[in-house]
Amino acid sequence: MTASPHDTPPFGRALCAMITPFTEEGALDLDGARLLAERLVSEGCDGLVLSGTTGESPTTTDAEKSALVRAVREAVGDRASIVAGVGTADTRHTVELALEAEKAGADGLLVVTPYYSRPPQDAVEAHFREIADASGLPLAMYDIPGRTGTRIEPDTMIRLAEHPRIVAVKDCAYDLLGTQKVLARTELAYYTGCDEYVLAMRAIGGCGYISTVANAAPRQFRAILDAFEAGDTAGAARLQQRAVPLIELMMSSGLPGTVTAKALLGVLGLPAGPVRSPLRPAGREAVDGLRAAYEEFIAS
Repeated sequence: MTASPHDTPPFGRALCAMITPFTEEGALDLDGARLLAERLVSEGCDGLVLSGTTGESPTTTDAEKSALVRAVREAVGDRASIVAGVGTADTRHTVELALEAEKAGADGLLVVTPYYSRPPQDAVEAHFREIADASGLPLAMYDIPGRTGTRIEPDTMIRLAEHPRIVAVKDCAYDLLGTQKVLARTELAYYTGCDEYVLAMRAIGGCGYISTVANAAPRQFRAILDAFEAGDTAGAARLQQRAVPLIELMMSSGLPGTVTAKALLGVLGLPAGPVRSPLRPAGREAVDGLRAAYEEFIAS
């Protein structure tokens, strides 16, 4: 039997949506990025997604994005894939970022649906095609309508899957029916961007995850996939369930995942630093709750 892209995903299975470390003064912390990337890969991440939502892409400059790719590539070499977030609300700007990411050493692109302007589906399709045509890198579509205001509709994804460089989806649409429709009709590799769906996505034919919570617990999230791949579905379910309290605090507590991830990494003595405005740091009560949930999770 010929292996499908679901069996050999383009960027690995266990990916972390890595935070972008800053110094206490708010500057890009490339040494911290190298240290964090090294830890994530040594703890089981197949790939790192840089300058995504968790990486504070709206508030980092184009030059900072390129510098981050170069620094992380230097740290991890060829031990992990690097997927660069390049999506913006402007097709032309997105193309520019894609070309710069390619020059900086990225292995792939993460492209979010254009936000704010709410383009119709024919314009969404044209946007992705133009970016895929411009660069030689494989591209993952990032479907997160709760932030962008616009879906990449399943029928649009099915058409875009015909493009040779559009190979994957980061799925934050909370539409498992639509996801299964695309999985059944394409060879797109599906990565859940919702940490509570790690096992569910893999079980319906997805290939893995792009996780925010993995910034703090990469090994524990990798264990969910490893158990499933070993045929221990019940064990994988137990591991997923144990992660729920931490996932809920980090992703559903009213604070953005960037804020909670940086707060928890700071508690753990790992590179993180402050968030950039308009985001604000987590308060003491939230930090204490995150610490307690993390300690319980890794002890279980």
